[in-house]
Amino acid sequence: MLRSLSILTLAAMAASAQEATQPQASPAPAPAPTPPAQEEPVLPPRDAAYKLVWADEFEGEGPVDESKWRAEEGFQRNQELQWYQKENAFRKDGLLVLEARKESVPNLGFRENAGPGDWRHNRKQAEYTSASLTTAGKVDWKFGRFEIRARFTPLPGLWPAIWTTGRGRWPQGGEIDILEYYSGRIYANFCWAGRRGQDLWNTGSHSIGRFTADPAWKDKFHTWVLEWDEEKMVIWLDGEILNTQLMKHVKNQDGPVENPFLAPHAFRLNLAVGGPQGGDPSRTSFPQRYEVDYVRVYQKEGAVPAGPVTEK
Repeated sequence: MLRSLSILTLAAMAASAQEATQPQASPAPAPAPTPPAQEEPVLPPRDAAYKLVWADEFEGEGPVDESKWRAEEGFQRNQELQWYQKENAFRKDGLLVLEARKESVPNLGFRENAGPGDWRHNRKQAEYTSASLTTAGKVDWKFGRFEIRARFTPLPGLWPAIWTTGRGRWPQGGEIDILEYYSGRIYANFCWAGRRGQDLWNTGSHSIGRFTADPAWKDKFHTWVLEWDEEKMVIWLDGEILNTQLMKHVKNQDGPVENPFLAPHAFRLNLAVGGPQGGDPSRTSFPQRYEVDYVRVYQKEGAVPAGPVTEK
């Protein structure tokens, strides 16, 4: 979800790196959640060794559970058009709704003297609002199986995402894009640090037309799965592999020589609008909703458990 120097200015990348910095986790494990009473089959089949360690089923109505999620605010990354605000994320009919709206709101960080490249501060207002949630500062995980059931309408200018980021600055902390959709393609990516701090990507890119041959695709819920262990990471959509990354081929080339995927990552959900990659949203009607039925995290015995994060 964070992007490279070829797209963003150096200043924007530095700000994104600062945004991605996470506090350190304590070793205390969180209580295991109660598994759902009835689980629909998920592809690929789940190994029986995986046990549920964290979940949000988004039951009930109203605001999201702030013990699990932190809402981002304002302009965040990638020169996108939306102003993030927590009221655009809410529970409705047992779903998490991330709602993008066309509405003008003031930029609380506006500066009269901001230069043309200072996109966070040179706009007096935003013309769109949306929502972005993260577990950063609350909980993160090392290894496991992540299952997310969600749906969205693939329209110009919309950029729904399911992703993770490691502790520390970006891209040294690593990034896993379980889902990105923008500009007519679905992506499943892995990112780490190249030379001089530039970002290296293993990109899985798939035309949306492969999936939307079914005209009802946008109305159905779909399941994204990430399986992540000490040997490899694999991302699936409805049982089809979108991308694979072998751990032995990952090593940061800037800063400490290490694999950022051998460390905990926080989880993120957001619906972005526009920007150099998100595309032009002017032909899309608003509001638009990105709906999530559940997020479930499973781990095998011996994995680093989900645990509370100690705020500094």
